[in-house]
Amino acid sequence: MSPVDDAFISGSLDKTIRLWDLRSPNCQGLMHLQGKPVCSFDPEGLIFAAGVNSEMVKLYDLRSFDKGPFATFKMNYDRTCEWTSLKFSNDGKLILLATNGGFLRLVDAFKGAVLHTFGGYNNSKGVTLEASFTPDSQFLMIGSEDGKIHVWNGESGMKVAVLDGKHTGPITCLQFNPKFMTFASACSNMAFWLPTIDD
Repeated sequence: MSPVDDAFISGSLDKTIRLWDLRSPNCQGLMHLQGKPVCSFDPEGLIFAAGVNSEMVKLYDLRSFDKGPFATFKMNYDRTCEWTSLKFSNDGKLILLATNGGFLRLVDAFKGAVLHTFGGYNNSKGVTLEASFTPDSQFLMIGSEDGKIHVWNGESGMKVAVLDGKHTGPITCLQFNPKFMTFASACSNMAFWLPTIDD
């Protein structure tokens, strides 16, 4: 979803990205790419990013996407997995690339440099696990196939927590509340998380 209006963007197995408006049944824009894309709007809703073929990120201006990307960042291709999602941090400075392997990549949204690669969580079956930023853009988290949630500091790259929500299967959905200090995680059951306030 666009953060500013009723538009949304979709990436498909047919190697297209489509721009939609909730008020219309027809797509408002169509792009043909060279591979399967993952995509997302930036926090201002002015640009969108497309991750193509699990090896490059292309940035487009929403008002002139038909003219092609204004920036392209090439990444090292990893044959062992595919990108499953791309998300901007709320401050717009970072891009988080999730994979169906055992790692995440944190990328500088302006220069395209890989800042950190995070691993050390279980995903041996190639499940699509959702990764998420905290609303302050300082931390990122992902669930794992053993039902635990791994949390890293985005600046230092250090793992700061492993949370156990007693999930019985892989955590395929993980979303932070955009305004309050709560988040939800889900496998076949759902857990809601609140901060612990020390005396």
